[in-house]
Amino acid sequence: MTEETKEPKKIDLAEAMRLKLQQKKQNQASNKQGQNGLQSTKTLKSQNTKKPNNQRRRTGGS
Repeated sequence: MTEETKEPKKIDLAEAMRLKLQQKKQNQASNKQGQNGLQSTKTLKSQNTKKPNNQRRRTGGS
């Protein structure tokens, strides 16, 4: 029995994914509760930062 406790328990892929998802949800829940009041909202930036391409106007079109 001592040999079995040293080796990690073999589980199938579905079980591993289920455990990983459960752990991820717990981490997200604890992060939400902990940082709810501490994190301030981000200031919004203008998303229209790309300048239009006016090469046709400059060169006279096709």
